[in-house]
Amino acid sequence: MSKAEAPDALLLLATGCAHCPVVLQHLSQLLKQGKIGRLEAVNIVEHPQVAHSMGTRSVPWTRIGSFELEGVLSQGELERWIDLAGREEGTASYLSHLLESQRAHGAVAWLQRHPDALGDLLSLLNSPETPIVVRIGIGVVAEELQGTPLWKSVLTDLLPLAESPDPTLRADVAHYLGLTLSKQAIEPLRGMLDDEHPDVREIAAESLELLQGENS
Repeated sequence: MSKAEAPDALLLLATGCAHCPVVLQHLSQLLKQGKIGRLEAVNIVEHPQVAHSMGTRSVPWTRIGSFELEGVLSQGELERWIDLAGREEGTASYLSHLLESQRAHGAVAWLQRHPDALGDLLSLLNSPETPIVVRIGIGVVAEELQGTPLWKSVLTDLLPLAESPDPTLRADVAHYLGLTLSKQAIEPLRGMLDDEHPDVREIAAESLELLQGENS
């Protein structure tokens, strides 16, 4: 990675934190190596407003590029996130990490700050390699965002997934279309009432009932 591409890093630490000096040392080394472009370290005991603005109470807390990471991280782990920060698939990997570590609420907050990453969330939904725990986490995210402009914005991207040969994915799409609470989801869902799989038909009917109640 060239210096021009190197992401910046922010570390939140606190006086008395046993793990914070370790992460600071790793990041300082990576800064010297040119793998990060700039390092800012903030003691949240002295500047609690910074932790509040980041939505965290725990340290060490590290941001690499746009990726927000909690807890002690080895130098190898930090290098992995630095590498992913420069890759097209990095955002999907980051969202998968949040959901695998059961931080769906954190994923929601992060997506609200980075709405362009919703397409990466849907790419996880569409991948057969996505673990079940991540798929469950996607459902939690969708339900938390139900009816918001942010979730409505995924409607167009959901529609192609409704044509998937995988009935489980089609059933998920039927559910997530309903959670948009958008009138524009009504016709696609009506089409799914004729799906060959009973689960898809059932969920499409439930989503239509939800939408008709919201738009009556």
